[in-house]
Amino acid sequence: MKKNNFLFILAAFCGSFFLASCAGEDYTPKPKGYNRIDLPAAKYQPLQERHPYTFEHSVYAKVLKDSSRIAEPHWIDLYYPQFKANVQLTYKNFNQDPKAFNSLVEDARKLTSRHQIKAYAIEESQIKTPTGITASVFELQGEVPSQFQFYLTDSTKHFFRGALYFRTATANDSLAPVIEYLKKDVVHLLNTLHWTEQVK
Repeated sequence: MKKNNFLFILAAFCGSFFLASCAGEDYTPKPKGYNRIDLPAAKYQPLQERHPYTFEHSVYAKVLKDSSRIAEPHWIDLYYPQFKANVQLTYKNFNQDPKAFNSLVEDARKLTSRHQIKAYAIEESQIKTPTGITASVFELQGEVPSQFQFYLTDSTKHFFRGALYFRTATANDSLAPVIEYLKKDVVHLLNTLHWTEQVK
């Protein structure tokens, strides 16, 4: 009997001590942490290759010819070795054909909507560039392979599309600082883009 009383008193004492210690503390959830990623100061240079378009791109990005099976002459990639990311850029000349123009716009939107399965939000906005071109920009949120896409056109001849991709399995939450950094590079690209003479 005495043993049972002792155990009861001990349990009551420990319980009251636990409650008292908890009452004195306010629980604050820890903020979401990101991996440390050193981001270099933005620097840009003009595109050196000859295409029907030109723009300024990051000095940290390598300009690579698109090596895919369906690649066309003026399709290129801006590859960022440090981040294992690339911006895929495609170009079409639709020769003032309204049907071809509508098809290109529809295809661009379809390519973005393919990510709806994993994206919990797709935000569309428009950017008016200093050269008077309107770019349609799509920001995708969620565990998607492409977080930022865009297209712009003069509605008469040129159609230019781009998409940001990462060649890594790292979760997008951890990549958030890099994604924001590269978005700024893409916006700079758009703001400095202009059409050149057609290059064969």
